[in-house]
Amino acid sequence: MKKEESRFVAVGIGELLWDELPSGRQIGGAPANFAYHCQVLGASSFIVSSVGDDEAGQAILEGLDQRRLDSAHVGIDHKHATGRVSVALGSGGIPEYTIQENVAWDFIARTPEQLELASRADAICFGTLAQRSHFSRKTIRSFLRVTKLDCLRIFDVNLRQAYYDYNLIRENLGLANVLKLNESELAILSGLLGMEGNRQSLLDALATNYSLRAIALTLGDRGCIIHTDEQTIQHDGFSKEQIGDTVGAGDCFSAVLTMGLLRDEPLDSIAAQANWLAAYVCSQDGSMPEMPDIT
Repeated sequence: MKKEESRFVAVGIGELLWDELPSGRQIGGAPANFAYHCQVLGASSFIVSSVGDDEAGQAILEGLDQRRLDSAHVGIDHKHATGRVSVALGSGGIPEYTIQENVAWDFIARTPEQLELASRADAICFGTLAQRSHFSRKTIRSFLRVTKLDCLRIFDVNLRQAYYDYNLIRENLGLANVLKLNESELAILSGLLGMEGNRQSLLDALATNYSLRAIALTLGDRGCIIHTDEQTIQHDGFSKEQIGDTVGAGDCFSAVLTMGLLRDEPLDSIAAQANWLAAYVCSQDGSMPEMPDIT
């Protein structure tokens, strides 16, 4: 899957918003965070989403421009406000989210330009949250349907509040070929899907039942497990003495996983770098911090 002459094209499709943290507001949304970290890792990254025709939306577009992130596929919604999420930090910087409804990213419009982007993407990350709205759900599904056969379609489960159900989970697993989730999400998925067994048997069953090329299970400060048809590896992770917040750490992990798979890197190397960079994000404020030089 290696490209010798050009950069990989990575797309995050879904929510784009302000995370309102105790330290101040930060640009966020899992797909946007994913795109940012893929770009740091050398991809040509794009965000497909929508912001409101308001100060908050303009500030997001300016922030994306400062980070040299392409915003050509971020629509301007003249009827709905830019999304906001109130983030309260619990023990260890673990976030608790209160997410506004009926905001711009609930109404991501489908365009011919989006479909052209989808047709040449090497990797697309999507989740459940932006599909709480039937409008954005249709756009995301249309986007995924026109991808190349070898495109990585990463389903970052990213369960929030009550914005998911059995049908949504099952349908999205059918659209994906890579799955990323954490321990609590694995428990919820297995319950919804009626699956039983230990952790390894659950990963085996998910991979087999949904034809998944890879599954990444994050374990917080205990590292991760990456499972493929060929092997399963576990990495113990890295601890940070100082935790800013954990917002965006999982999205950084998804980006490293994606770029590693695209580059056919060994799983143990992918796991080590993903854990290290996710731990670094935890030591910073916000989900798109300035990253260390890793090239």
